[in-house]
Amino acid sequence: MADLTAAAPLRTLGEAVLEQFALDTSAARTIYKGQPLILSATDTVNPIGWVDATVVAPTDVFIGIAAEDKSVALGDAETVEKSGINAFVGPTILGFKSAVFTDADLGKTVYMSDSGTLSVTVADNPQIGKLHRVLDGYAYVELITPQVCTGA
Repeated sequence: MADLTAAAPLRTLGEAVLEQFALDTSAARTIYKGQPLILSATDTVNPIGWVDATVVAPTDVFIGIAAEDKSVALGDAETVEKSGINAFVGPTILGFKSAVFTDADLGKTVYMSDSGTLSVTVADNPQIGKLHRVLDGYAYVELITPQVCTGA
């Protein structure tokens, strides 16, 4: 797959936990539902949407998965009223459409190799959680947030 260009189909098992964050507006950004959000070494307060071109540093922090689409303009106020986005956070069990995993992989650590693909690959990818279940073409991941990306 490749980085998201539209909202991803997501499902939840159990109750979803949401938290709101004010996005970084040092550049115009479009975030899609299902995209990982990280705090980077350059801005430890306001998250950005992670895409494969973003180099993940060992001090970057995965904080959640975008629960909605959101666009911000360069220089928008970094407040939840202006640039706020809802994100799924731990302990939410979130289902991603994926053929990467099977039930034989339950309990494995899950990363994202781009904003639309689950992976077991550590290098330069945000760690998002543990595989909880695979059902009907969806891999359900128990989100672990906040999660420092030490393996990057």
